[in-house]
Amino acid sequence: MKENKVFIGIGTNVGDRRQNIENALFEIGKIASIKKKSSIHETKPVGYKDQGDFFNMAIGIETDLKPIDLIIKLQEIEHKMGRVRDIKNGPRIIDLDILTYGNEIINEPDLIIPHPRMFERDFVMKPLKEITDDFNNR
Repeated sequence: MKENKVFIGIGTNVGDRRQNIENALFEIGKIASIKKKSSIHETKPVGYKDQGDFFNMAIGIETDLKPIDLIIKLQEIEHKMGRVRDIKNGPRIIDLDILTYGNEIINEPDLIIPHPRMFERDFVMKPLKEITDDFNNR
């Protein structure tokens, strides 16, 4: 199978944020090869403000999973770690987003790639620019 170059955004603001990221990286490592990791950035919440600050980072992986299969696996990791989706932009123990998947453009009800709001979010772009030059003109 062809290995696809994928960038994933990771965020957390509940509990031990550093440990949440380490746990997520461990789980992602079971389904893909992690090639690059940004540093962790502490950021203010966007949208719903009545919550703690986030730790955000980006990783570059290689995987032979199709995009829809990858997002399903990432959502399974979120669920396993205790993610509850009850408040839009609300607190979360872990958030795993596919930012880009090779050069793919996907616009499906359950999956949009590239991530539709990534270019307007510094908490996504700053970590991403640490690990790739693909977006330095943005």
